[in-house]
Amino acid sequence: MIRISGLSFRYRGGSEEALKEIDLTVRRGDFLGIIGSSGAGKTTLLHAINGIVPHHFRGEFYGSVEVDGSDTVENRPEDLARKVGSVRQDFESQMVSSVVEDEILFGLENFSVPRDDIEHRIADALDKTGIANLRERNIATLSGGQKQKVAIAAIIALMPEILILDEPTGELDPKSSRQIFRLLKELNEKHGITVVVVEQKIMLLCEFADSLAVMDRGRIILEGPVREVLKSSREMESAGVNCPRVVTLADRLREERLYDGPAPVSISEAEAMVRSITG
Repeated sequence: MIRISGLSFRYRGGSEEALKEIDLTVRRGDFLGIIGSSGAGKTTLLHAINGIVPHHFRGEFYGSVEVDGSDTVENRPEDLARKVGSVRQDFESQMVSSVVEDEILFGLENFSVPRDDIEHRIADALDKTGIANLRERNIATLSGGQKQKVAIAAIIALMPEILILDEPTGELDPKSSRQIFRLLKELNEKHGITVVVVEQKIMLLCEFADSLAVMDRGRIILEGPVREVLKSSREMESAGVNCPRVVTLADRLREERLYDGPAPVSISEAEAMVRSITG
């Protein structure tokens, strides 16, 4: 679905490469989480997948990025958008309408969605993101979290094959954050949408993602199934990633030979881990 080979990229005028020799394969139906400290290259990697790099952000581009067999250098982001739906970190910059309903309608009309299907898609996207009551609201009157949900709803309505999100819960409270990740998991499992998400709430991400890629200074230093990657918490911490405390605890218990099970990715699993030791 997504195949990245030997990708390196330096922004025009940049002193260092933002991405360095990235090799990554995301298969159809995967749910990949990307983590790393600020400046690790996470957003640039997403931009390379949807074609914003190198078409909108110019620089020195080496290697290749293919999305469903299409080379992103040879296909502009507008063309890739039919397969790749993106919610950027600066999500407000991608909004074009003043009313919530019109924001979702804009993309559907641009993609020539049949008129008979439009109403269902709008209602479904609003319902799934929990903002059906905001349908007729002026976007300027919404909170940051509500606007973020509108941006996600507008992309979901397009039913892309790949969904890319850059910190989609940055403006959301814990309850709303979990709601968004449950939605992403539903889209992934029930509709086969491939999900790639950059997220700072690592414990929440690990609970829902199938695999993780850890970035450090433009490179992917760890990549694989969530529980396998979490076993390398010391390496993650050296890269500036704040590992969940339950993961660090599991590592320490393994060092003391008190526990040899998988890394917990939820509070309930952490509780089970402790109970297995204390009896």
